[in-house]
Formats: sequence, structure tokens, C-alpha cells
Amino acid sequence: MTDSAFATDAFIQSRIAHWMRELGSIKRLAPNTLEAYGRDISQFMSFLAGHMGGPISLQSLKELRAADIRAFMAQRREESLGSRSLARVLSALKSFFAFLEREGIFATEALNAIRTPKIPRSLPKALTVLEAKNTITVTDEMEDRPWVAARDMAVISLCYGAGLRISEALALTKGDLESDVLRVTGKGGKIRMVPLIAPVRQWIEEYLKLSPFKLWEEDPLFRGVRGGVLSPRLIQKRMELVRSALQLPPSATPHALRHSFATHLLGKGGDLRAIQELLGHASLSTTQIYTAVDTERLMESYTKAHPRG
Repeated sequence: MTDSAFATDAFIQSRIAHWMRELGSIKRLAPNTLEAYGRDISQFMSFLAGHMGGPISLQSLKELRAADIRAFMAQRREESLGSRSLARVLSALKSFFAFLEREGIFATEALNAIRTPKIPRSLPKALTVLEAKNTITVTDEMEDRPWVAARDMAVISLCYGAGLRISEALALTKGDLESDVLRVTGKGGKIRMVPLIAPVRQWIEEYLKLSPFKLWEEDPLFRGVRGGVLSPRLIQKRMELVRSALQLPPSATPHALRHSFATHLLGKGGDLRAIQELLGHASLSTTQIYTAVDTERLMESYTKAHPRG
């Protein structure tokens, strides 16, 4: 039984359960986001129970004030929760109370007075073109088993050559491969088609040719040495070895290869909307961060090269 079950009455528990089902089946939130939202609302109800001196009922929520929410947010910050996580907490609360309003249960103005925490803007750390290419070459040199080397090179090349998240690459099935495109399932179960450039396709074909496992159309494409689904941790560990061999910074991760994909495309004149589609970003504003990355890299090159730099 969760903390919120002790902190709320049966009616509120049922509403939380209904809201969570809606988030999963209709809103199609990613499993990790869904879990985080459930945890956030549970912690909020537990806080309110202590704050108000008893289990939370519908009447308790109707009497909710902005000061009560601010007190909860302040407590979470004192527990070392960062601004990004606090913003997610507030998003979860707004989603739940919007659900109650849609259900005709009640509406509250308390959340309207709460400002979303300001999230510090952090620029993705992209590799250079040469560094990105070298990660694949070095991976080949590090592995004695040809099929494992081909597998790891295929996964890493999908991160850089197709801009995939590592979770997206490892979720691919054999049936997701077409001659020149990939069918990629992204966040929230959204499907997008991504071009498959020749070098990436060649590494995948090499892996399929060498793999000791027979794969059907619906089977996961990438396998561990025992035949199970490949763990992302194995690819992360591979990148750690690559980093060491190439003397790259700790920021050189599989996700940094995805950042590099977007940054290098933009640097070659790629269209921002097209890059948004390739990355599977829901909002263009998320993709626009790469314009700042590219400008930063341009200024670094200028400063190093200019005689008065």
C-alpha cells in the first residue's frame, strides 16, 4: 500500500487511480514519467495529511490554498530536489487537479498562483565529427568477438548516424528495418520514420550476418551474448572504454552522440523543423537549443583561429 493510501480517503484514492490510468492509456505518458507522477502525487498527499492534521478528503482539497502548495514545494527543495524535478512535481499536481475539474468534481485556483521553477539552461555537449566517427572505429578494435563488435558499432552508429536515444535503438525489432528507413518508437509511444544512411545500414547488416541468433520480424534486434534483450548498461560501459581510449571527457556518452547528430546536421545547414522530426521532439523549442550549441562551437573556433583571439 502506498503512502498516499494512508494519507487519503477512499474517494481520493479512486480518483488518483483513475487519473493514473488515463495518463497511461489516453495521454500515453512514458512509463518512467508515469511512475514519477504517481510518486509526486503520493508525496503531496502524504505532506498534506501531516500539514493539515489528518487524512485528505475531497473537502480538504477544496480548501487547498496556494500557501499549502508552496510549503510542499519548499519542503521538496529542502530535500535537495532540483528545479527540473520541482517543475515536474508541479506539472503532476496541475495534471491531477485538471483531471478533477474535467470530471466535474471541483475546480481550484490555488495552483494558478504557483510559478514554475526556473530551469537552468544547459547546453548539450557534442563531440566533433572526427571524435564521433572514431567512437565506432575504436569500438571495432576493442572487441575480439566479431558479432559483438558489429552489434555495438551498429548501436553506437544509430545514436550518431540516426540521432536515436539509446532506449530507442535497443527497442528496435527486426521488422522496424526497411531498406532505407527505420520505424522508431519514441517517447509516449510516438512512431517516427528516420532515414537509414548507408554506413549505419552496413553495420546493422554486418551484425545480422554475424549474429548467432535467428531473429524473426517481431524480435528485438539487438541481443546480449546469452540471447536476451541487450542492456543499455553494456553500451554505456562500451562508451566508457571508448572515452578512455580516445581521451574524451565524461560527457561523451551515447546520448552525446545524439546531440552530435543534431549539432552537426545544423552546422551543415540542416533545417530546424526537419531535425525536430528526426529527433522526435514534440516541441520546436526543445530542438532550438542546438542553434545555441552550434553558435557556441562557431565562437570557440573563431576565438582559437583569430590572430587577436
